[in-house]
Formats: sequence, C-alpha cells, structure tokens
Amino acid sequence: MWVDGKVEERKEAAGLTTEKGKASSRKNKGRQKKTASVVQRLFDTCKEVFAGGGPGIVPSQEDVSRLSLFLDSMKPEDVDLDPALPYFSHSNSERLPPITYIHLKHKENFSIGIFCLPQSAVIPLHDHPGMTVFSKLLFGSIHIKSYDWVDTAQISNETIRSREGERLAKVKTDDVFNDTCKTSILYPESGGNMHCFTALTPCAVLDVLGPPYSPSEGRDSTYFDDFPYSSFPIGHIMPGEEGKYAWLKARPEKPEDFTLDVAEYNGPKILDK
Repeated sequence: MWVDGKVEERKEAAGLTTEKGKASSRKNKGRQKKTASVVQRLFDTCKEVFAGGGPGIVPSQEDVSRLSLFLDSMKPEDVDLDPALPYFSHSNSERLPPITYIHLKHKENFSIGIFCLPQSAVIPLHDHPGMTVFSKLLFGSIHIKSYDWVDTAQISNETIRSREGERLAKVKTDDVFNDTCKTSILYPESGGNMHCFTALTPCAVLDVLGPPYSPSEGRDSTYFDDFPYSSFPIGHIMPGEEGKYAWLKARPEKPEDFTLDVAEYNGPKILDK
C-alpha cells in the first residue's frame, strides 16, 4: 500500500572560495536547518526512531512518546492537504467511495503516507504483521474498531478457534475520533493490531508504519470478516462480556468494494540526508 517515491536531487550552486564566501555558505546552511519543514522533521525523527528496527521490534517507550508527540502537533497544511481537494468528495451513492493513498516516503524500516477518505468511505478490517503503527487524524471524524488476538491463557487451555476455523479476538477500540484526539498507536501483539476505519466526515489519516508492508518478506495485509461471539459460543466468556469479543475469519483477498487509488505527494520536499 505504498508508492516508490523519488526526491529530486538539488544541484549545488558554485560559490565563492573566499573566507567571506565560506562563512556566508555556513550561515545559510545553518538557516536552512532552522527552517526545515515540519514534514522533513517528521521524516528525520522517523529515521531515528526506527533505526535498527525490524519485524516485531518495538521502538523504546521514549522513542514512541517522542514520535507520537510530534505527530500530535501536525496539521493538514504541513503536508499541503485541504478538505476541498477532490480526494475527499464522492458523488456515486451506489457504492462505497474510493480511498486515496498519498505516499510521502518509504524506507526499509518505515514508511509514511496519508489515507484520504471521503465521507462514508471504509478501510476494511485488516492487520499489521510485526508492525508498530502510528496514526494521526489530521482533520475530520472517523469511527475506529480494532481487535487483538486472544491468547489461550486469557480464557483457558482449550482452543480459541471455532469449529468453522474463526479465531477469537477481543475488542480494543470501538469509538469515534476527531482531529483533536491524540495519535493512536498499535503494536505487533497489542493496541488493536487489526482495525477498521469508517469515515463519518471527509478525513485524512497520516500513517507511519515500522516496518512497512512487504509481501516478499511475509508482511502482506490480511483482511478479515468479523462475527459476533454469540455466533460460535465456546462457553468460556463471563456473562455480560460477550460484546467485548468477536470471531475473525481471514478473507482470501481484499473486499471487492474496497478501492484504493494512489496520488502523488505535492507537499514540502522531503530530503533523505
């Protein structure tokens, strides 16, 4: 779910070789550092946070906090997004609106991108194998429902699969979020690793994934159907707790009504220094 991006290389201008010219050059470089764009600083922070990372490796709590706090402060204008852009409108009421993905940057250890959802658009229930994912809603209102797998130790030593093969999961999140909410974080084994988004208004979600999806390395996205716990009761859930659990069944492929388009990123340049 990403596009290989390429940043146009800047040509160095020929400068004076005098000491005065060198001092002026150093001064200009210092000024450039001070005026780095927000999205450039996001990229640089991600490089530090995910340095040495890989599948199943969670950044330190200090780094998780640092990146999430940075994302909390981000605004649509930092990435040249506007709710009036065509990505956020849809006129065909007979089918689910298509979603547009804007790729910002992709590295071996992380990727940055934005999901642009018109009102009523749905990102179906899917997982993030071995990943730590930061999601910041830049504008709009969205419903998120997420799950984590249930370990056998949480219930009993018996199987946590139904007779039909569905796997038991526990609801982590089932709520509405808006752009005033903090960055949400999911982890390889917790935090709502399987989630579904439904746009209540046009909205934009900035995602940082570490590491990114990579089908060749076994990190492809799996989509799921969810069923109420009562569909296949196993008798080990406490009375009144049934609504906190569901059965998830992997789909052989993504839902037919899920359309993901790709758009070019036209915001501030991101340089891989």
